[in-house]
Amino acid sequence: MLPRRALLLRLLDALLYSSVWLAAAAAAQTAGVLHELLGGFVGAGWQAVALVFAVTLLTYNLDAALPFKHRQPVGTSGRKAWQHRHRWGLATLAGLAALGGAWLLLVGGWLHYLPLLLPLAALALGYSLPLLPWRGRWWAVREVPLLKVFLIGGVWAAVTVGLPALALHRPLAPLAALLAQRFCLVSALAIVFDIRDFSRDRLTNLRTMPVVLGLGGAKTVALVLLGISVAIGLGRGAPPLVVLLPAALAAWVIAVSRDTRSDYFFALIADGVLLVQAATVFLL
Repeated sequence: MLPRRALLLRLLDALLYSSVWLAAAAAAQTAGVLHELLGGFVGAGWQAVALVFAVTLLTYNLDAALPFKHRQPVGTSGRKAWQHRHRWGLATLAGLAALGGAWLLLVGGWLHYLPLLLPLAALALGYSLPLLPWRGRWWAVREVPLLKVFLIGGVWAAVTVGLPALALHRPLAPLAALLAQRFCLVSALAIVFDIRDFSRDRLTNLRTMPVVLGLGGAKTVALVLLGISVAIGLGRGAPPLVVLLPAALAAWVIAVSRDTRSDYFFALIADGVLLVQAATVFLL
């Protein structure tokens, strides 16, 4: 029988490295948007929360389970080692999330929104799969220099803000400032994860922001994006605590990030900023 500490660490690894923690953050951010919308917590709203959870789980586990990811060296990454050992479990989880998402699309009446949802799905799939023809070969979107963080920020903003609005048949125009605020916050945090992968990306010539600009330059861009997010949040009249508390945590995470930090720092704390941001909405 495993000692309690070892069992707790195994459970923590499963929570973090299977992207359940990240999917919970996306769902919580979606619920936070519903909290801001009058009458948001109805059946359609909760279906949007569940759909965002399922789609996030599908996207990140599909990425983790791709065959070429398991031909790459694990190095010292506990996250990569865990995902290598549980490749088929991640693929199964992605399949279950796909089935759950498809069921929610059918029962929630989302099919007439397919023209809006398909481009998001294509971007999510194209993040790791080579679906983009460019310069004589097929590229994954993440390989296009400097694009990755802005793609992540855009998709997260569109999903966590746009889907609740669609579910409640609300116009997106009044949520434009929130979309921009979310885009800047998530893009800033996405740079942190490029810092995590800095050494590996430099070896494989993947031209992410830290590789192109250096760690200091990448952190400067992240802090500028974070500052813009704060300015937009305060400018649109959000409660200062809702804006400033997660921003302060995000600024600390950006400042102390380096590629030698523990996997727990990135998976638990950096991703946890998004949960803190959502939690503050419900505290006020």
